[in-house]
Amino acid sequence: MTDAIPEVVAFFDDNTFSVQYVVIDPATAHCAVIDPVWDFDPASGRTSTESADEIIAFIRGRGLSVDWILDTHPHADHFSAAVYLADLLDAPRAIGDRITAVQALWKDIHNLPDLATDGRQWDHLFADGDSFRLGALQGRVLFSPGHTLASITYVIGDAAFVHDTLFMPDFGSARADFPGGSARDLYRSIQQILELPAATRLFTGHDYMPDGREPRWESTVAEQRAHNPHVRGLDEPAYVALREARDAELPLPARMLAALQVNIRGGRLPEPEDNGTSYLKIPLNRF
Repeated sequence: MTDAIPEVVAFFDDNTFSVQYVVIDPATAHCAVIDPVWDFDPASGRTSTESADEIIAFIRGRGLSVDWILDTHPHADHFSAAVYLADLLDAPRAIGDRITAVQALWKDIHNLPDLATDGRQWDHLFADGDSFRLGALQGRVLFSPGHTLASITYVIGDAAFVHDTLFMPDFGSARADFPGGSARDLYRSIQQILELPAATRLFTGHDYMPDGREPRWESTVAEQRAHNPHVRGLDEPAYVALREARDAELPLPARMLAALQVNIRGGRLPEPEDNGTSYLKIPLNRF
């Protein structure tokens, strides 16, 4: 049905290979922002809002009303710009309700005794099966763990935002070796996504441009089933063996130890110390 087809505009971040989305209901000019990036240079410790400002300029240029600012999970490779966007666009922020488990995990890793682990840093926490409105469009939430304990998929009309589960069919699937991750859970999450109608548009959270091709981020359930080597012909044990062998070869993302401290706070830096500067903690010899 044409009234169930959102317009999806992607913004690719070259520094982290992340894809940010503005999802628009054409009938009402209402939109949601999914997985916005707050730029961070790990070498200098400097943050900037260039990526988020590009999204704001697009929204204002189109005269859109923002209903939601949504994160699919607590990201390991970039800071979330959700708080920055919410302050400027006057929209509620949301994430999956299992964020509380991730907060508890990383509170221990980073030894953050004052961190609240009940999700109060967001305006709304979505549970599996919850529904929400985007203009006249109906959205719903699928709990999709594996990459993290808290990962969720947003299904809006004929589009599903599958974050770090499936990548493009020529690249495979996401890693599952971060604290709280599980290749077995990721396999089951992928199977649930692939139960959506064959023509469902799948929008992934990253693209690593294999063989130097241009970045891409949109596929379909049918294309994933037919062409993704991490989907086609693999049962659960075979997938888990493949995923765990691949993950054992991968380094930690350059921004992970910094990003999780910000993202479990909903996209806020730690409180400034008495000199006015915020500091991030790096756990030595933990990984």
